[in-house]
Amino acid sequence: MNPNVLLAIPLLPLIAAILAGLAGKWIGRTGSHVVTIAAVGASFVLSAQIAWQLITGEVSVYNDTVYTWLVSDGIRMEVGFLVDQLSVLMMCVVTFVSLCVHIYTIGYMHEDPGYQRFFSYISLFTFAMLCSSCPTTSCSCSSAGRRSAWCRTC
Repeated sequence: MNPNVLLAIPLLPLIAAILAGLAGKWIGRTGSHVVTIAAVGASFVLSAQIAWQLITGEVSVYNDTVYTWLVSDGIRMEVGFLVDQLSVLMMCVVTFVSLCVHIYTIGYMHEDPGYQRFFSYISLFTFAMLCSSCPTTSCSCSSAGRRSAWCRTC
């Protein structure tokens, strides 16, 4: 399993959220939803591709560290991915439901003055949910859960 593809799945919505949030005034309403929907759609396609490969046996379960962010007195805090049948199913569910919400939101929020900001927030929420669907440690899961809770309050 290619770790770059695994990194791309949550990072695409994050990049889209940053772009829609910081450049929303320049790319406009249409640009905000096009960027975020394209990113979440690409994440769904990549998730479905990995799910297919895992189900057919082309690849095995992936459990590896992406980076170590803290080492203190022999305790290592690592960020990584555990991609097995359950987590890849959750990645597919999260990205598909998020894609549907993004598409529905175009009509639902069409008159709202915070249109670009809202698309930025739901794309950021998608990133947080994807991070919580395939963590390697309970620390990673806890921090991802806090990020998604923060996004829900925005």
